[in-house]
Amino acid sequence: MTRLAIVSDTHLTDDPASAVTLRAALARVTAGPPPDALLLPGDLAADGEPAAYALLAELLEPLDVPVVPVMGNHDELDAFTTVFGSPDRVLWTGDTRIVAVDSTIAGHHHGRIGPEQLDRLAAELAVPAPGGTVLVLHHPPLPSPVPSVDLLRLREPERLAAVLAGSDVRMIVCGHAHHAGAGVLAGIPVWVAPALVYQVDVFPPAGRLRGVSGAALSRIDLFDEAAVASAVPLDGAPVYDVDAAERIAWMAERVPR
Repeated sequence: MTRLAIVSDTHLTDDPASAVTLRAALARVTAGPPPDALLLPGDLAADGEPAAYALLAELLEPLDVPVVPVMGNHDELDAFTTVFGSPDRVLWTGDTRIVAVDSTIAGHHHGRIGPEQLDRLAAELAVPAPGGTVLVLHHPPLPSPVPSVDLLRLREPERLAAVLAGSDVRMIVCGHAHHAGAGVLAGIPVWVAPALVYQVDVFPPAGRLRGVSGAALSRIDLFDEAAVASAVPLDGAPVYDVDAAERIAWMAERVPR
């Protein structure tokens, strides 16, 4: 099994106080067995401030976890690459391949993946990974139920779908929408990760668009037989907190075999 943590849309600034929620998210991610990789699908900085990337790198440095940072529409390419290198990258964790693709268009909030990027992606996917591949980008290749968010999604997703069809990609992970969502592209599950900074209300009052407080991260588990995505809210008090081994043993005795 491969376990991935996803922290999307951190929107950091040069103010260390902007990282309070991110610190809590990273503490949550590393409280138990560490994930096999940490995915950051875009909008790392609020306005592309160089100091924001330096702050993020400082927070990530102590983690003993491979990190895959991705460009978002709020990020600035030069500042991003100075700290993290190329936004198009391939990372292996065990037998699982993670491919990050920059879907941003400078000066715009919607996204597109260029022909050369698609060619490189097709060449990379031509050789399957033993554990399959996870594709990470910022802009969802799906419609959004929120009209304003829908305007800002990935354009020409059919071009990406043509490259991915029949490949070993097990899940597509993206951010940008500030609301959790799921769908399918080319028969592949798509997970739209909730944001760390705030959420977009997908059930607003009539005639309104609304952002609401709340932070969430995500977890993806790649089992042999399935790929599963889970949203993980950061706030909320525990309803129960019990010993895991004891509870699992108790439940196992009561589950029909």
